[in-house]
Amino acid sequence: MLKIKADYPSAKELSEVFSVDLREFIRTIPDFPEKGVQFRDITTLLRDRNAFRHTVDALHKRYKDAGVDVVVGIESRGFVFASVLAYVLGRPLVLVRKEGKLPHTTVKEIYALEYGTNVVEVHKDAIHEGENALIVDDLIATGGTLLAAIKMIEKLGGKVVECAVVVELPELKGRERLKNYPIFSLVKF
Repeated sequence: MLKIKADYPSAKELSEVFSVDLREFIRTIPDFPEKGVQFRDITTLLRDRNAFRHTVDALHKRYKDAGVDVVVGIESRGFVFASVLAYVLGRPLVLVRKEGKLPHTTVKEIYALEYGTNVVEVHKDAIHEGENALIVDDLIATGGTLLAAIKMIEKLGGKVVECAVVVELPELKGRERLKNYPIFSLVKF
């Protein structure tokens, strides 16, 4: 596994550089999609052009020299950040989608959510042997989706550089579940 250099900016350092607390731009929806879940809605962050720009700039600053070969975005909100980041890094974009949405031969993984299970897949030819992949999603909760993406990337011969998320929910222990993989988050709730 490729390691992010120690001198790469941390979330704290990036927030000091950009002087924006992104939590102010993320709306909380109680009891969605079911009772007891506190949904962190990033559409309000996306709606604010400066907050969105700060988010992308922070991710770009962290990964511009990280040796990333490919950016992997997780359906669906992860696509937003992954696609812009892939563009500014000048790297290919790979999509991890829900089952049945990709037209070509795929590999699949079942994963648990904090409120159920799901299946994701990626095209078999999307990751090449030895490629350094950066996985991008909007949020880490239990870590199930990220772990499924990691397993698929590794099945295809890729190496995970890091998992980057905008929001981390530490109480759901996703970081602990992915203890063998580096995780970077911009904000924690």
